[in-house]
Amino acid sequence: MSTVSELFQQGKSFLRSSAQPAIETKLLLLKCTGLSKEKLLACPDRPVSKREERQFLKLIARRQAGIPISYLIGQKEFWSMPLVVKSGVFIPRPETELIVEKVLELDANNDPNNEKIVVDIGTGCGNIALALAKERQQYRIIGTDISLKALKVAEFNAGRLGMKNVEFVRGSLFKPLAGLGVEGKCDFIVSNPPYVTEAEWVKMPAEIKNYEPKKALVAGERGLEFIEKLVAGVRRFLKPGGWLLVEIGQDQKEAVLLLFGEGWESKTSYNDLAGIPRVVAVKSEG
Repeated sequence: MSTVSELFQQGKSFLRSSAQPAIETKLLLLKCTGLSKEKLLACPDRPVSKREERQFLKLIARRQAGIPISYLIGQKEFWSMPLVVKSGVFIPRPETELIVEKVLELDANNDPNNEKIVVDIGTGCGNIALALAKERQQYRIIGTDISLKALKVAEFNAGRLGMKNVEFVRGSLFKPLAGLGVEGKCDFIVSNPPYVTEAEWVKMPAEIKNYEPKKALVAGERGLEFIEKLVAGVRRFLKPGGWLLVEIGQDQKEAVLLLFGEGWESKTSYNDLAGIPRVVAVKSEG
């Protein structure tokens, strides 16, 4: 019977071509054994059952085949929250936390008696919406997505985390907001939209191209198609002085800023930790 330590070394060897073989092996061991991180480290000589070993080796083989680690373990951490993710639902990236950071900065006063309305367009597993719900319990947050599968995952995450101030509705762009009483009343509209070009998609790693939903990533030939629609419809829903924050791709900053004509009080962008312009933020005239 193998031990935890022996399986860990074996898994690392199998995943040596991965970017983080030790971390990925540990995550798969945690998944299969049900141990906590602390217990895993404290009990390297713990015997592993045949069932656990078979499950572990099966997951290692699937990871070797290119299936994203988040799909294999069924979750991805975002804003220090363990979010459930499933095949067919976009996996959140750490750089998207920049949107959450900037919304919190723009509402630094955080008046608990001042309810604000926030809409997250293309919410996916609900990562942005739920991070904001965690930090601002007085917000009314609405997440929209065209994918029923993504919305079911987002709703599950909200229930699992006990978030009471967020709701999810299905539809494209602003259509699902009809009848919700938010026209001209939104303090923030945020989005991590599709912004990858068709040409960029072809060159993407197989791990992304073969497993993650193309619709969540690819906007079209130019990569700006979804953002253009977002900009065209957002003013109807923002209140005077309200903000739109949108994630963008590398080298898209100038093109995105040019989409905003008159009627905007402020236009700026924020860099991610790699120094790449990652979020464009614009404020409607108040």
